[in-house]
Amino acid sequence: MGTSLAEICAVYPTAGGVYYWAALLSNDKWGPIASWITGWLYLVGNWMSTCSIAFGGAQLILSAPTLFSDEYTPTAVHTILTFWAVLLVCMMINIFGVKLLDKINQACIWWTGVTVIATLVVLLAMCKEKRSVKFVFTHFDASASGWSDGWSFCISLLQGAFTLTGYGMIAVMCEEVQNAEREVPRAMVLSVVASGFTGIVYLLAILFVLPEIAPLIQIANGGQPIGNLFRNATDSPVAGVILLLLVIGIMLFACIGAMATASRCAYALARDKAIPGYRYWRRVDERFETPLLALFLTVVVIGLLGLIYLGSSAAFNAFTGATAICLSAAFVSPVAISVIQGRKDIQNSPYPLGKFGWAMNIISVVWVTFSILLYCMPVSLPVTLVNMNYASVVFCGFAGISVVWYYAEGRKSFSGPPMRGIPVVHARDPQLGLDEGCPTMDPKKGPW
Repeated sequence: MGTSLAEICAVYPTAGGVYYWAALLSNDKWGPIASWITGWLYLVGNWMSTCSIAFGGAQLILSAPTLFSDEYTPTAVHTILTFWAVLLVCMMINIFGVKLLDKINQACIWWTGVTVIATLVVLLAMCKEKRSVKFVFTHFDASASGWSDGWSFCISLLQGAFTLTGYGMIAVMCEEVQNAEREVPRAMVLSVVASGFTGIVYLLAILFVLPEIAPLIQIANGGQPIGNLFRNATDSPVAGVILLLLVIGIMLFACIGAMATASRCAYALARDKAIPGYRYWRRVDERFETPLLALFLTVVVIGLLGLIYLGSSAAFNAFTGATAICLSAAFVSPVAISVIQGRKDIQNSPYPLGKFGWAMNIISVVWVTFSILLYCMPVSLPVTLVNMNYASVVFCGFAGISVVWYYAEGRKSFSGPPMRGIPVVHARDPQLGLDEGCPTMDPKKGPW
């Protein structure tokens, strides 16, 4: 998927990302509705992704005191208040530190690297009882799920699906870097390699010191067992909290970036008259040089989503679980459209897949379609009203609403994202009204 999107991005290096690509790769008849649905799924996916990150960060923060005292048990109200506090901090940084977002992203890279190395060294050095190499690389136990081993493995892939959010954040950089048609696609592919490498190293450290799962989960006050794992492995609550703070830092960095992406996505759709109240959300604050109202809209929507947790954790999990489904559907859309159109618009991509293009595109479409079905499956048997996976209901609901809204109101004012002035490399479809070559764009007047 990363290479398929990179090939498209090299031809259309625009910060609009999949929302623009769906329109650019489609035809005049289907371009508007394709970009409409893709844009809505991308927006909802980014809203819920930010919600998931902020909520997970809140749970991590509340799990820190439990490392010193098992008597404290965070309540749902505590979690929501901390969740709102995380949102507030990230919003303030997005307002007053908007010009520092690039440096914040760079700091996140270094922070992540330090966290992985520190976790690896500290856990392996301080843990007295380690797992064997055979256990780490060969042990597999899916008995708790009730599913077969193979199906349990497939369903567990949901955790890794959240890395899909990174593609959108990278696409936002298209109009802020030189030679975007080469540098941004390269960054997309390298991000997969880098996240895969750091993820494996981090997981290996965890697996070598992994205690029995059942007791670990039972004492995981706040819903996050990682802090208890750190404490048990190091036999020190102080060391456990320090390692936990490093992870919390990563979550905060991720929340800042995810919120920025979500707010820019809301602004882009508002600018193109694709969401209700677009006249307000498309305004750019001259003082802060940011779509302030779109940012407020994003924070309010996410904050209200968090309230669902007070009523039903299963309902809240359905919304956060739909994150991967919405983003997967949004990211596979331009690839699927490109395949349907015969890949004619990306034949001369500066980042070509060559003779492997068809195969990689088709594999991406088939795999993502299959993975979306996986993300809709309940994680354990027997299925009850509590453990049922309602993410598919949320996804179908949002997708259905977007289609109904398009035919009811959207098509009257929405004709697709603006095309002229978009950086295009070797555009091949004259119907799009795009010239050959790659016209420049003033970053200060870009799509955001």
